[in-house]
Amino acid sequence: MAASEALRSTLLSGLVIPAHPLALTPDRRLDERRQAALTRYYCDAGAGGIAVGVHTTQFAIREAGLYEPVLRLAIGELRARQDERDRRLVAVAGVCGATQQAVSEAGLACRLGYDLGLLSLAALRDASTAELIVHCRRVAEEIPLFGFYLQPAVGGRALDYGFWREFLEIDAVLAIKVAPFNRYETLAVARALADSGRSEQVALYTGNDDSIVADLLTEFDVGSPPRRIRFSGGLLGQWAVWTRSAVELLDAVKACRAHGGASTALDLLRLGAQLTDANAALFDAANGFAGCIAGIHEVLRRQGLMSGRYCLDSREDLSPGQSAQIDRVLAAYPGLTDDAFVAENLGRWLEPSRAREA
Repeated sequence: MAASEALRSTLLSGLVIPAHPLALTPDRRLDERRQAALTRYYCDAGAGGIAVGVHTTQFAIREAGLYEPVLRLAIGELRARQDERDRRLVAVAGVCGATQQAVSEAGLACRLGYDLGLLSLAALRDASTAELIVHCRRVAEEIPLFGFYLQPAVGGRALDYGFWREFLEIDAVLAIKVAPFNRYETLAVARALADSGRSEQVALYTGNDDSIVADLLTEFDVGSPPRRIRFSGGLLGQWAVWTRSAVELLDAVKACRAHGGASTALDLLRLGAQLTDANAALFDAANGFAGCIAGIHEVLRRQGLMSGRYCLDSREDLSPGQSAQIDRVLAAYPGLTDDAFVAENLGRWLEPSRAREA
């Protein structure tokens, strides 16, 4: 599938792409009003796009019969908001499962108007590199690919340099989300991109919620011969909350890259350490990330964007002590939040959806 050069250029320019959560009612049905409000929030906060049907949306939407309804609702809202702006917002759909399922999801996402498929390989846990590449090439016939290194702690699988080097031979690969939460594995992806010679064609996006600013600021001199590799932007669960502040952060990083200045870089790294501490609370790092979805929901609940922390699995909730940790980081780092922005606009975002009425 031929990729749009405009889309490639947009991704390389660097975007804030929140991983979209799932808003549920107390009886765990899709809360369309609040789901639409979340999409509106991300658009108005300045995000460059959204990623739907991904880990933060809960992979279980497929078994619950919500995959297509959630994707359809999000793309309707995204395009309705886009009509009010000059910039095109990028729509990323999560794609997973064995080949038949992944191809079906990619085809549906393309028909609905999504630009890229964020391809999870977690279901192919025992597949060889050759088998994984065959799978990826088949999905790429349906939709351009956003590669995805999902950390094993939340269901991903190890993907080594050899895999990424071959993956980057697929013409339809436009970006890679690097989210192993591991510096060695992050470097392996950067090195594969350098050695592929496609660093001006494929954008790296950080998904390492524990090292967002470090990824965005670092220039990786890797490969043989060494090439300079940078992360363009981020596709993050952490950016599903405090999105307005995330946009300001990425703008500050871009300004630092353009104009230099050690003091600015040091200030950003200090902010990055705060964000990592906050992420530890939201993602429940102390308990192996068991409460990562509920932690995101809790922040959105406190802001009024969600009515509760409800997950599709009724057993999934905050871990013991996690709420107190969220209280701690909110008190320690109020500058990370965008509470005032949300409060100012919440009523408007919760109004009936024009996209659904159409």
